[in-house]
Amino acid sequence: MEKEKIKILMPREKLLTFGASTLADHELLAIFLRTGIKDCPVMQLSQIVLNQFGSLRNLITAEQKQFCSIKGLGITQFIQLQACTEMTRRYLLQELEEGYKFTNPDLVRMFLQTELENKEREIFMVLFLDNQHRLIKKEEMLLSTINSAAVYPREIIKAALYCNAAAIILAHNHPSGISEPSMADKMITQKIKQAAELVEIRTLDHFIIGKGQYFSFSEMGLI
Repeated sequence: MEKEKIKILMPREKLLTFGASTLADHELLAIFLRTGIKDCPVMQLSQIVLNQFGSLRNLITAEQKQFCSIKGLGITQFIQLQACTEMTRRYLLQELEEGYKFTNPDLVRMFLQTELENKEREIFMVLFLDNQHRLIKKEEMLLSTINSAAVYPREIIKAALYCNAAAIILAHNHPSGISEPSMADKMITQKIKQAAELVEIRTLDHFIIGKGQYFSFSEMGLI
C-alpha cells in the first residue's frame, strides 16, 4: 500500500513525505526544471531530457553548447546545474576538512570523483591526513601522465613531512574513462607506499577515477 501511495504522489510531495532518495532520476530532474514547455509537461520533459543524455551524470557533465541544444533547457538551467554541482563539491570538501575521519571511504571517493572525474588531463592528487585520519590538506602533485611518475615519491614524502602528515590517500584520474589500474599505476603505488613507510607515514588507499567508475587499491587488497 505504501509503495502505491509513493507512486501516486508528485515529486515535490513525494520528497517531503518520503525523502529525496525515493525519487527516480526523472523526478529529481523535474523538480530542478520546475516547469515544462508548450505541449510538454515537466514530468514528460524531464524523461525526454534524460533519454537524450542517457543518464544524470551525462547531463550534469555536459558542455554548455550540448546542454543548451536540448529543447526546454537553456543558459539559466545550465548555470543553476553548475552551481548545484559546485555546492556538492564544496560540501564534500568541508566534510573532509571539518574533522572528518577516514572511517567511511565512500565520502572520500565521492569527493575525489567530483574533483577528478571530468578533468581532460591526468591529475595526481594526494590527501594528507593527521594521526587521527583527519584531512590536513589536499594537493595536486603533478599535471602529467602516470608514466612520468619517478618524481612522485620524493615530492609526496617531502610534502607529507612538511605538513606533519601521518597518513596519505593517493588519487588520480584516467581521462579515457576506464578506472582499471595499469602496471605503471601499481608500480608507482608500491614505490610511494614503500617510501612513506620509511618515515612512518601510512598509505591508506589509492583511488583511480574514471567516468562514472572508480578503482580502490584498498578495496581490492592491493595496498
